[in-house]
Amino acid sequence: MAHSQVVRVYNTYQDPDHECPWQSLASRGSNGSGVVVGKNEILTGAHVVANSTFVQVQKPSDPTKVVAHVVAVCHDADLALLHVDDPAFTRGMKAVQIGDLPHLRDAVQVVGYPIGGEEVSITEGVVSRIEVQRYEHSQRHLLAVTVDAAINSGNSGGPVFAGRKVVGIAIQAIPDAENIGEMVPAPIIKRFLKTAREGVRDVLVPGLGITTQPLENPAMRRYLGMTARDSGVLVTAVQYGSSAWGHLQPGDVLIAIDGMRIANNGTVQYRDRFRCQFDVAVGDHSVGDPLRARVLRAGKRVAVTFEMRPMCWLVPRIEFEQMPTWFLFGGLVFQRLTAELLRVWGDHWWDKAPKELLNLYYSGLREPGRQEVIVLGQVLADAVNVGYEPFVNDIVLEVNGKKPANMAEFVRCIDQSDGDVFLRLSSGASVLFAADEARAAHERIARRYQLPGDRSADLPRPRPAPRVVKKAGKAGARTGRKVAKSAGRSGSGVRR
Repeated sequence: MAHSQVVRVYNTYQDPDHECPWQSLASRGSNGSGVVVGKNEILTGAHVVANSTFVQVQKPSDPTKVVAHVVAVCHDADLALLHVDDPAFTRGMKAVQIGDLPHLRDAVQVVGYPIGGEEVSITEGVVSRIEVQRYEHSQRHLLAVTVDAAINSGNSGGPVFAGRKVVGIAIQAIPDAENIGEMVPAPIIKRFLKTAREGVRDVLVPGLGITTQPLENPAMRRYLGMTARDSGVLVTAVQYGSSAWGHLQPGDVLIAIDGMRIANNGTVQYRDRFRCQFDVAVGDHSVGDPLRARVLRAGKRVAVTFEMRPMCWLVPRIEFEQMPTWFLFGGLVFQRLTAELLRVWGDHWWDKAPKELLNLYYSGLREPGRQEVIVLGQVLADAVNVGYEPFVNDIVLEVNGKKPANMAEFVRCIDQSDGDVFLRLSSGASVLFAADEARAAHERIARRYQLPGDRSADLPRPRPAPRVVKKAGKAGARTGRKVAKSAGRSGSGVRR
């Protein structure tokens, strides 16, 4: 096969600066691969075009680069759909066909443009594993196919062929392993393309939003009232706002999902072929789809059906194509805790970031009263905040005795404060400002540190003070009556 449908993707991108969240980092460039899936349509990886400002594509053996733009993206599943502006780009080019989930030991070809060459590269291998894996780009656990064909930097977004059909999109190599890589499988690709072609720009993969533990211990199964024929996993937590919220509860034994029986180790027999973790089921559904499950609750078997919703985390994993949320008060910069904020600790951030923040990232539970984590990100030194420098990376628990559920509520609490603003932090420390002094300091702090304002655009603005209207004298009253009367006559002359 000539693989003429495989193209090179050039991306210019600009990432937000999460240390100084009101600005962006310097513009950079990268490249990856893609494949023609329709007229002027290029399928590639979401991480290939994340935070893009300018995208170009190039056909094999053709030096001309053509402008393209992102029309749909699914960061959850690391997929993106591009539209090429030049209508002649795909003329005479036959779009590839998307196949189905391959079998173990099927021969495959990874096709793309790894760094180090200008021409298309083809590496061959076989399917070695099909199971739920962690997608590096989104930190989601979804169905993935492992192949022993080399996937290198630049291959990302390129197709994986089995015969003449595409069975996957290359997304990542496995660290510390030779010539082992992973791809998004065909069923997830088909679902993404269907949704994207319906006009949805931001395609989401739903999530269950539950934490579970296996039930391989016989004593625990007896304690939960399970018989020898029962198997499943114990629900230990449910994230607020998730698909399972209001339908599953801690203490439930989840025994079946989407018609598949769950084993005590948390696996199911997927498509009667593969032993996978039970959350493989979410990849077969879109947001809004119903999902059926069966649970053992207080010794009784209960059937539940719930609507699939986007994944809800206490600490968001994905933040692309948007600026960070931040708020400045008295020179203190407050931010939402996100995975992107944790990455400012650099390589191996999972070892270097503060342990309290990492614990919330891995194990934090989203609840109605705590939907986001608010972090004191930095202190912009000024006379008004002297002594508060040691509290950087502390978590805000209370504002004037109230526990804010999210960043917007936190900001409203401060905006509505007239006297003192008292913050209680997770370390046990306290921060106190006189509200008028902190607000008066903003102008000099903003000028000194070249800030565009006191908050990100997505946060509520303070309500303007009500305008004081002076009581009019007699002459003013007469004038007002005349104006009103005149306006009435003008209006009455219009007939409808």
